[in-house]
Amino acid sequence: MDQRKSAESRTERLAIAAATVTVVLWASAFVSIRSAGEDYSPGALALGRLLAGSIALAVICLVRREGLPPRAAWPGIVASGLLWFGLYMVVLNWGEQEVDAGTAALLVNVGPILIALLGGWLLKEGLPPRLLAGMAVSFAGAAVVGVSMSDGGGSSLLGVGLCLLAAVTYAAGVVSQKPALRHGSALQVTTFGCVVGTIACLPFSGRLISEVPDASLTATLNVIYLGVFPTALAFTTWAYALARTSAGKMGATTYAAPALVVLMSWSFLGEVPGWLTLLGGVLCLAGVAVSRGGKKPVAAPAPVVEPEPEPEPAGELEREPEPVQGSTIRATK
Repeated sequence: MDQRKSAESRTERLAIAAATVTVVLWASAFVSIRSAGEDYSPGALALGRLLAGSIALAVICLVRREGLPPRAAWPGIVASGLLWFGLYMVVLNWGEQEVDAGTAALLVNVGPILIALLGGWLLKEGLPPRLLAGMAVSFAGAAVVGVSMSDGGGSSLLGVGLCLLAAVTYAAGVVSQKPALRHGSALQVTTFGCVVGTIACLPFSGRLISEVPDASLTATLNVIYLGVFPTALAFTTWAYALARTSAGKMGATTYAAPALVVLMSWSFLGEVPGWLTLLGGVLCLAGVAVSRGGKKPVAAPAPVVEPEPEPEPAGELEREPEPVQGSTIRATK
């Protein structure tokens, strides 16, 4: 029993460590997208990132001799590839051309609450009151961010809407990916999901080819970085963690991402969201925290067991039993 608990504890620690790596790399992705977006259009940036990620993942698969995923994993792989690797990246790239990296991260991180909502709807897990309350708080925060952006014109409001759409596609991608991880490995699901996303973005190949010669070296290196680290590595560590821990704990690890993005964008890009935008972003995260709150169910105590009396040997004369201290023995937990 102790060995089993020790193994479970070690698996959980590895899952949390993998999720932490994911969060740090995804936080850096918001900054790199903002930087590369100066020279690359949203679709071309997504395709370039996915191409780099697919190549890196294919090499790792060949080294590890990973085969094709089982047939049962393919529906989830295709759905997550289209929604998360494909649509999410294009929409997020577009959104970050309209708003700063910190604001984008604050809005996208309503994703965990949407994951819980989709789980309650699609997986019939129910909609507890705290989830509905968290939704109200988060979307109030999104409204505050929208108001703070209204002074910047329609383009800023468009950016807010695109980032919220990115959060929806992110949540749908996670919900789609979870069943695939029951059948395929984290590396298989990530690799072929990335390939599906790459194929979906092939219509942007003409834009990518025409933009590469005019792009700065920094922008192109950011595209490659996005493909190798926040995509190939971070999506694999995410899938590894998602297959080994609960959605609630995975959602909790994302709380730090917006703060990291704000610090990184301030350090590397000189961008800091306004105070009203930050207030709205904090409300978004507070709503996620409310939706994940609530007391954990307490395990019922072990039943008290009365041991059966030992039978007396046959033929022995009856006699008055001698008093024994603590004659009633109870099994304790």
